[in-house]
Order: sequence, then C-alpha cells, then structure tokens
Amino acid sequence: SWLEHLVYTEEVVGSSPSPSTLTTMSTPSTPMKKKHTLSALVENKFGVLARVAGMLSGRGFNIETLNVGPTHDPAFSRITATVIADDAALDRCVKALDKLINVITVQDFSREEVEHVARELILCKVKCDTKTRTEIIEIASLFRAKVVDVAHDTVVIEFTGNENKIAAFLELISPYGILASARTGAVALPRGLKKAVKN
Repeated sequence: SWLEHLVYTEEVVGSSPSPSTLTTMSTPSTPMKKKHTLSALVENKFGVLARVAGMLSGRGFNIETLNVGPTHDPAFSRITATVIADDAALDRCVKALDKLINVITVQDFSREEVEHVARELILCKVKCDTKTRTEIIEIASLFRAKVVDVAHDTVVIEFTGNENKIAAFLELISPYGILASARTGAVALPRGLKKAVKN
C-alpha cells in the first residue's frame, strides 16, 4: 500500500486551502518481512558465533531463535537462526556472512526451491492433579511426546516437532496450566535429492 500525505499550501495566511494548492505525495510501502531459517556451517572456533549473531543483529534483524552445536565432525559447528527480515535485505546479509572468516557455507532454507527438514525440541512443566494427570499423558501420547518427569502436582513433557506441531501441542496443553517451558530453537538440514521414478 501507499501512504498518503496531504500537503496544504495557504495562499493567504489564515485562509482555507484552494483545490489548486492541494498536493498528494506518496512513498513506496516498506518491504514485506517474513520468517527465514538460516543455516551456517562454520569452523568450531572461538568468536565465530558472536560474529555471525552480531552481523544479524547489527543489520536490524529480529533473531527469534539461535541454535549452535558441533556436527559429526568436531572441527565444525552448525548455527541455525530464525530471523524476521525482508528477502532483499536478507540476501545481502547472507552474502556478507558467506564472506566471513571461518564461515564455510550459509543457506536460507525458507526459499521455495530449498526443501528441508526442520525440528525443534520443547520441555514443558504442566500443572496436574490425580484427575488431570491421565488426560495430560494421553495428550502427550497422541503427539508422541515423552513424559520425562512425574510429581504429585506436575509433569514434565518432552516434545520434538516442527513449528506447527509444537503450536498445536501447546494449544491443547495450555488449558491445564504451563508452569515453565524451554525451547531449543529450530535445527534444519536440506532434504536428500529424490530420483525420478520411471514408469
């Protein structure tokens, strides 16, 4: 959309504006922002995470989640970040990240052409009593979540899934009373190439 600004120029001080002096000024709308999932393979060295996170925040991106951990090769780590940004600004940031020392590759998994698998883990401590405990455990079972701690008045549930499944799980669990929760943030990898099936 366009923002309309009406500018009035008075021909005589105190008089009302005439139609000939009414001007409409328009400015382009701000670029649409959306959620992006970035994955950076980096060398497992001191200060790399700070430089990557600093570049994202320094460009004004809102970092929703940030996850880092070593890969199967201890010489490398993978940083996964979900950020809110417009496509053009993020493209420039990805190119800048790719040029950083100790950064091997950077991918934006939110692009339509990049098929990927993303998962997140959440721990929830939920209030319960003898009556509701069974109901809560049944909901956890429905989502294939794990009950990792049971007390007289609380249960702790571990659940792994994508963003939509976690939202659905929380929607059903919330009415019982979530006392505390912790989320890892998303981790993601590209899907493997699928071979064409011959008829």
